[in-house]
Amino acid sequence: MKLFFVFIISLFVFKGYTQASFSEFLEQHNGHNIPYMSVQELSMPKTQAIVLDAREKNEFETSHLKNALHVGYHLFELDSVIKITSDRSSKIVVYCSVGIRSAKIASKLKKSGFTDVYNLYGGIFEWKNNDFPLYNSKNTKTDSIHTYSKKWSKWVNNGTKVF
Repeated sequence: MKLFFVFIISLFVFKGYTQASFSEFLEQHNGHNIPYMSVQELSMPKTQAIVLDAREKNEFETSHLKNALHVGYHLFELDSVIKITSDRSSKIVVYCSVGIRSAKIASKLKKSGFTDVYNLYGGIFEWKNNDFPLYNSKNTKTDSIHTYSKKWSKWVNNGTKVF
């Protein structure tokens, strides 16, 4: 009986150290102030949106979504988006690796008066995990995906991982 209790307690302790699923990981980092758009919805031809990449330049050059515009994260400037569209009702989808940086950029857009702003659920990782195409700095299809870090690469199931 004592061994049984040790086993049960060890299961609870072990569970605390196991890796969360990707959706649980995203939930932990979601501020819930910006709605998500799924990669499936964004990939549909009927979805008309300005797509902004909130990753750093080297990540963007490795691979990005077709027609995405690089706005960056650390050097993000609101004026770069206003140059793209001054219409504050434009549909804008922001993405990064998984959706953490893009949520922060999307929040800045909302605070500045943009009204139709979305965070891409799961970011470029979810995009690639669903086998949607990526393009490199030459706008050629690529299988490479910059994973931000080796630690975060575990969330990428498809493609060639670049750190």
